Amino acid sequence: MRTTGSSAEAPTGIRVRTCIATRDRKADTQLLRIVVDPSRSDRLIPDPARRRQGRGAWLTPSLEALELAEKRRAFNRALRVSTPVDTEAVRTWIQEHAAEPPTPGKTRTLMSTR
Repeated sequence: MRTTGSSAEAPTGIRVRTCIATRDRKADTQLLRIVVDPSRSDRLIPDPARRRQGRGAWLTPSLEALELAEKRRAFNRALRVSTPVDTEAVRTWIQEHAAEPPTPGKTRTLMSTR
């Protein structure tokens, strides 16, 4: 298994991103990507599949991290937005999916063996 650069703990092929709230570096599969809604530039939307166009911000999918990012105005800096942003869609997504890590594309179900 090869490693590269400053992310020596991550094998090649795993993209490491930084949470805008906690500043923790994690695999992108452990973080939620957030983008500006293309129809409303003051609204943020979750992008768990990581397929939407535009600049994205990475967030640990927890309400604590969301509140910290809002308090620090981290979304405005990361997404280069100068107006206040509406994070209600992100808050709703986190509340509904808090126990699940964001997974891109198809979801897999693991079967237990007994």
